[in-house]
Amino acid sequence: MAGCMRLPLYLPKAFPPFRNFKLVHTAATVKEPAYPPIVASLTAKSRSARLRQIEEHVKRISAAPIEEKMSLITKIQRMKFVVHPQTYARNADRWYQHFTKTAYIPGLPEKLVPGSETPSDQLAVPLGIDDAAFADIRALVTRVILHEHWHKVKKRRPFLYKHQEQLVGPFLRNLVAELTYSLGKYNPLLRFSSLDLSPKVNFYWRRGKRIIPRGHRKGRPEPIRFQIDDHPNSQIRITQQLPEFVPQEASYTAEVPEVPYAPNLMPLFRRQYSNHIFTGAKLPDPACYGHTQFHLVPDRYHRDRLAQLEQSDQVEVFLRANAMASLFAWTGAQAMYQGFWNFEDVTRPFVSQAVISDGHFFSFFCYQLNTVALSVETDADNPRKNLLWGTESLRLYESVQDGEVVGLNDGVIKLLVQFLMNQPR
Repeated sequence: MAGCMRLPLYLPKAFPPFRNFKLVHTAATVKEPAYPPIVASLTAKSRSARLRQIEEHVKRISAAPIEEKMSLITKIQRMKFVVHPQTYARNADRWYQHFTKTAYIPGLPEKLVPGSETPSDQLAVPLGIDDAAFADIRALVTRVILHEHWHKVKKRRPFLYKHQEQLVGPFLRNLVAELTYSLGKYNPLLRFSSLDLSPKVNFYWRRGKRIIPRGHRKGRPEPIRFQIDDHPNSQIRITQQLPEFVPQEASYTAEVPEVPYAPNLMPLFRRQYSNHIFTGAKLPDPACYGHTQFHLVPDRYHRDRLAQLEQSDQVEVFLRANAMASLFAWTGAQAMYQGFWNFEDVTRPFVSQAVISDGHFFSFFCYQLNTVALSVETDADNPRKNLLWGTESLRLYESVQDGEVVGLNDGVIKLLVQFLMNQPR
């Protein structure tokens, strides 16, 4: 019988080290799993199940055609904040910048109007239009002003808060129609454009989140939903997209104000009705890109009335907020019509322009949509920001005396022509 022997606890020097041996699990080939991966249930009441439901819903929307995609995006009907482009709220432009992730830049883009920092009356005549053609355009604007002034004298006194709508609204529509027709021979894009009178523009999006305070869904997180229902005086739609003002990368350093308060402190109000995304035309329309919108300042927001209320400092704020909300809704809806949405961000900028007027004063704005990924899930690492350029109010003319227009501002006419002459290069 063999006796027990004690082995030493140290290894001899001649013993080969472990690194010379090939481990078994490194030499083995990787085998494909025999069973599918374990995923969360689609019907369970758990956080993982909810995440999978959202993932499947996003995949379904991404794979759907555009018409069905629009229907799926607006399918869930929840209460949402209605953002009014024309609002009495003080400093509304700062709130609207946060809601739309838009940075405001004073002045007009250098690419559109070279030397835009100079006074408007020193701007050069737009390219493609000589002095004789500009003289004809100036005479056209004068005729439209005199025509509407004659009707203003002949018409009876309008009802309360209907002066702008009944007297200035037709003037703005006629001015846009005449200028668009006259500049069609200089800008071929306008020949195939569509002019909408009193259209409806709608846009629905999500921005931020909140915790549901009460009800059967109490304590659950919920995205904050917004809706814009806009009614411009008129708008021009075209078949080709306008060129970008600046590259998308230029918006990375722009600053957007952060508003840490709930939207109902603005104040905004939540309503329950159908979600709408609409550019003013249906999907099959070939003129699916926006060119320029024209907005009318109503009586209740007129600068004379705000001056009586000692709120003259809110005149330019109101105009900026109107342009920001209206152009964001219009360009956002255009991007949706091209198949982009919250989880499929735009691959190219969308550009639109706006002119806001009360009959005497004109304000010019340019908007570039760089992103529609505004929800909490997609905005975490998104450096893109939307951009808005704008001017202060510029007076077109002083008055009409003895059948003559007094103080006609050529700079405002040049800016109108420059906006309508904008086209893809």
